[in-house]
Order: sequence, then structure tokens, then C-alpha cells
Amino acid sequence: MTTPSRDLIDQLVPLAPDSATHALRHQRDKVVSATQGSYDGLFDPALPGLSLAERLLAALAIVELAGSQALQAHYRARLLSLDGLTPGEQAALAGAPATGDARLDAILAYARLLAERPVEGDRDALLRLPAAGLDTPAVIALAQLIAFTAYQLRVVAGLQAIAALGDAQAAVAPPAAGDAPFVHPANLPEPGEPLRINGYTSESLDWKAWLPVLDLAQASPLQLKILETSHPKAKSSDYYLTLVQQPEILEQRSIVFNAIMYAPGGLSRAERELASAVVSRVNGCVYCCAVHAQRFEQLAKRNDVIAQVFTEPRGAGTTARERAIVQASIDLTVSPAAFGAAQLQPLRAAGLSGLELLDLVHAVAIFAWANRLMLNLGEAVVPA
Repeated sequence: MTTPSRDLIDQLVPLAPDSATHALRHQRDKVVSATQGSYDGLFDPALPGLSLAERLLAALAIVELAGSQALQAHYRARLLSLDGLTPGEQAALAGAPATGDARLDAILAYARLLAERPVEGDRDALLRLPAAGLDTPAVIALAQLIAFTAYQLRVVAGLQAIAALGDAQAAVAPPAAGDAPFVHPANLPEPGEPLRINGYTSESLDWKAWLPVLDLAQASPLQLKILETSHPKAKSSDYYLTLVQQPEILEQRSIVFNAIMYAPGGLSRAERELASAVVSRVNGCVYCCAVHAQRFEQLAKRNDVIAQVFTEPRGAGTTARERAIVQASIDLTVSPAAFGAAQLQPLRAAGLSGLELLDLVHAVAIFAWANRLMLNLGEAVVPA
């Protein structure tokens, strides 16, 4: 008799412990454990600043909009298990458009905005939260929770699609090579030179926070440790100095990100960067698009597909494999509830193995998370 997994995503997909897709998922055990760690931290009843009911209602609002039956059932069940819901919380659980609780209505409005139209989560939208009574750490916790739930939705949908596709471990022989040698398009700048199309760029950008950032002189030992392990420039970055005001949540998120983007084997680093740039372009995140377009160029030594993505993501790609990666990235970003085996078939036909499919799902999902932080806690700044 097998012991049921305590891992939430294994339960929600669901993945039986002896299934091929379970075995495939657990090849990326760092992602599995830090995903669960992120969930545990974000929905810890002891997390200050936001009640557990407020957090669960925000997550429920997001998954209802996305149409995920498994996640709706999970968050609704957790809410129904709570004692002492306020009248406003009961109204929100019942689906009322307004709850009579101004603070809760501000939280839910922000969650719904970021779920569907993250590019519209501007400074004014963010600052409605402090005006409704949330302090800065509570706002950061809420932003992380909303972004995590967007990630969680896409991981569940992607794993359900892989399980439905079947034979998840199998690698298909890629199509026979027949492409002509690469020739750099004459109309594009050389890789490494700035590419600027439709407001998107491959040049390095800065980022400015809209909330107060941590004063390093006031940092706790834990905050300093997490800054030191998160990124080489974290101590001078508005982004990290904002997020480290919820240090444990940042720590788990950094583990997830690094395990997805840098794990050996599976999908190539360049293809993970391409998927990241596509998701960022679809979501309208100029900053993330710039970072990951630049990284693709550095790894692939070309920028032709990036120029296509900047121009119009749909149809972008210079090979059948690239086009399949781009289209699946768009599909999982735009409509996770509609993502299934049919959306994976072109990837399998293009030669992607089960582990490559999983890595692509993870890359798309982590940028549902990353874009919502970058877009909604500050803004990109073009250096002078």
C-alpha cells in the first residue's frame, strides 16, 4: 500500500506515486520541494499582516477566474474549514461582487486585476492597498501570493496535460536535420547590440520600486543572509530590497526560480530563456522581456527569433521546434484551463522529451510569477 503524498500539486493533478508523470515531476525535486515550501509559507496561519481568510479568498478569486476546478475545490475547502469568517468574508466566499468590507474588497480587486491583466497593475493600483490599511510587508506578501497562485495554476495545468499526453518519460527522435546554415538577418542588429521593437528591447534596464525598500542598516541577520544567497547584486537592487521584507517567502521563491532556470539536462538553457521572453512579451513585462531576450542572445548567439517575439509572439520561431515552444508558452500563459495534451502534441512531434516538456511548463509558470512581481511592485527604467 502506497502512502499518499503530502505534496499539494501531486494531490491536485492528481499524480499517483507509481505513475510515469509523478516519476517525471520528481526528477526536479528542488522545484517540487520549494513549490510546496512557498505554498506553506504563503498560507501559514501565523503569517502576520493578512488574515488566512483574506489570503485564501484572494487565491480563490484568481483560480475562479482561471477556471481551474482542482484549485477552486482546494481553496474553497480550506475556507469552509475556517471558523469565524466575518460577514464580508462570507459574502466573498458566496461570490458577492462587493463584500461591504473596504479592505477585503481592495485585496480582491487587486488579485483579480493581476490575475487577468497584470500589465494594468500600475502604481495607482498598488497604492490602493496601503490606503486600505495594509502595511508594506502585507502588500508584499499579497503580491507574492497572487503571483505564486498564477504559477501554481500553470504547473497544475501543465502536469495534467503531460499526464493526459501519456508516456511522459519517452523521448521522440527529433526531425532529421535539414535546415540551412544560420545566416544572420541583414535587417537586425548583431547579437549583443540593442534590439528595439514595439517598446521592447534586449538592452539592460533598471527597475524602480513603488513601495519603501529595506534600509540595509536595519536588515536582520536572516534578511542579510537571504539577500546574499538570492542574487550577486541583491543588496543594491530595489527588487530584492522590496521582496526581502518577507524573507522566508523570497527564499523559497529564489530556490524555485534557480531550480527551474538552471537545472542541468532537459530543455536547453537557451530554450528556457526563449519561453521566458515569450511569456514576458505576452504579459507586457518590458523588464523581464529585456533580461531574458538578452540571455537568449548570449546563449544562442542570435536574435532572429527574439525580433519575431518582440514584433508578434504568435507564429514566432525559426524552426518547427521553436514555433512549438513559442506557441505552447503562449497557450499556457493565456489560458491554463484550456491547456491540454493537444497543446503538447506539436512539442512531442518536434522531438521534446518528457523532461523537456516539464522544464518548459516550469519556465512558463515561473514567469507568470516573476512578471507579476516586476510589473506590479515597480517599473522598468531605461538608463540615461
